[in-house]
Amino acid sequence: MTHALSRRVALGAALLLAAPLPALAQAPAPAAASLPWPNPLVAQRADPQITRHGEWYYLMATVPEYDRLELRRARSIAGLATAEPQVVWRRHDSGAMSRHIWAPELHRLDGRWFIYFSAGEAKDPWKIRLWVLENSSADPLQGEWTERGQIKTAWETFTLDATLFEHRGQRYLAWAQTDPARKNHSTDIYLSRMKSPTELEGPQVRLTQPEYAWEKVRHLVNEAPAVLVHGGRVFISYSAAGTGAEYCLGLLWADENADLLDAKSWRKSPGPVFSTSAENSQYGPGHNSFLVEPDGRVLNVFHARNYRDIAGDPLKDTGRATRVQPLAFTADGMPDFGLPLPETPR
Repeated sequence: MTHALSRRVALGAALLLAAPLPALAQAPAPAAASLPWPNPLVAQRADPQITRHGEWYYLMATVPEYDRLELRRARSIAGLATAEPQVVWRRHDSGAMSRHIWAPELHRLDGRWFIYFSAGEAKDPWKIRLWVLENSSADPLQGEWTERGQIKTAWETFTLDATLFEHRGQRYLAWAQTDPARKNHSTDIYLSRMKSPTELEGPQVRLTQPEYAWEKVRHLVNEAPAVLVHGGRVFISYSAAGTGAEYCLGLLWADENADLLDAKSWRKSPGPVFSTSAENSQYGPGHNSFLVEPDGRVLNVFHARNYRDIAGDPLKDTGRATRVQPLAFTADGMPDFGLPLPETPR
């Protein structure tokens, strides 16, 4: 794996140098000791999303047992590290939503709370689809979470990692899915308008598919889109390759005035923008989300391991941990992810 990872990083760097694109990573990263919260923020929590509503920060993430949805909140990001998680939903014993409970995201829409997540079935764990819960309570830790069913996409194929965003008065859903015409288990990133919080409408457009070597290590994967609107552009980061040390982020971007459902509106980084840092002992950073603070600062919320070597399937390894660090920007307005920061002393 070390040799393959080295070749991937070298290829990505060469492609970035050769391509006439805006600079993607220039400024030095802040020191880990300067972070006002621990790194990692929460151990054994992958695919993290932090959202802020009013005076509260909420954290959702994949638990290592893949069997439940947890929600925790605090009045600061640092407070999330010690906040007591509350189980808001558990998997079914059989049928839909009974295995591989992954990648939950919490959203406040139309005066209600929604949780979007991925789930498989006990008899077919890889029959993974997108599902939604709804809660009409003002407090998502109170009230009842009601199952609103599956978000139907164009195909009944492997589907996961939905994220929702609004732009210029239109609500969109981005997600990862296997194209049945491809005859393999690769995943691509798709985008569609939303008719309601539980239903898509209009065309479902593929924005990116695995094409570079660094996106094809172990598996052919583009997944886990995360959206940031900043400085006149719409950015979508996504995770690529397998979930070991090869896991990394790529980046898409479009002008904020462009037709987001026209695939030609989007450009793609030819190399990874956030990847393993052996010098900082951070391996496989990915499945991120963005949090914009009230003062305009942007934070990158992601998971990574503090070790490279994994015995067996990385999906069965519980060492992924939630981490948060500032996102910088280059002079021409491109995100500068820098390197995943070293852990802070405990």
